[in-house]
Amino acid sequence: MTTEDKPIDRKPKQLYVPRLKGETEDAAITKAVIRPEVLSAMTIHRWGDNQLAINTLVEALSGQVEAVNDGIMKQPEAMLTAQAHTLDALFNNLAMRAQSHRELLQFEACLRLAFKAQSQCRATLETLAAIKNPPVVFAKQANFAQGPQQINNGTHAGENKNHQNELLEQTHGERLDTRKKATASGINPAMATMEQVHRAEN
Repeated sequence: MTTEDKPIDRKPKQLYVPRLKGETEDAAITKAVIRPEVLSAMTIHRWGDNQLAINTLVEALSGQVEAVNDGIMKQPEAMLTAQAHTLDALFNNLAMRAQSHRELLQFEACLRLAFKAQSQCRATLETLAAIKNPPVVFAKQANFAQGPQQINNGTHAGENKNHQNELLEQTHGERLDTRKKATASGINPAMATMEQVHRAEN
């Protein structure tokens, strides 16, 4: 990374913000402030030993981020394990404090905080277990064959037709008439008979 300006004397409480060639100062500061490593370093610096060099913290955290990106989870696993022990210590401390209080309000407050610490400890251990042994997801296989599909169920079209005829015969007790159908006539037999009778009367 090339920079235009580098302060010679880096004080522990001053954050060094590198600036790329052609980059404005506001853009460089904004890009640095939103980096998770920088935010975490500022928090650690304020809550921990403020004599630590904040830039050294940023470099160390950047190394941890790169390790996680490469799939190396040793540091996060160690962190979760240590946090689980810390939360367990808080749970036991608050539970013992609750037993020593005679007032109901203080007793309930200590127990409520103790159970919250216990719940966070359990959640931390569950997260650690999920990292160590990721859950296996079984997905159903979908059939995405292109084009129309036809299912014959082991029979041919002719066999299906004959099978349907057999069912009809068994249902009605009579065989189907498969003879050729007679051609429809244009003369109604009943009307023809009436016409002949009328002529005979005349």
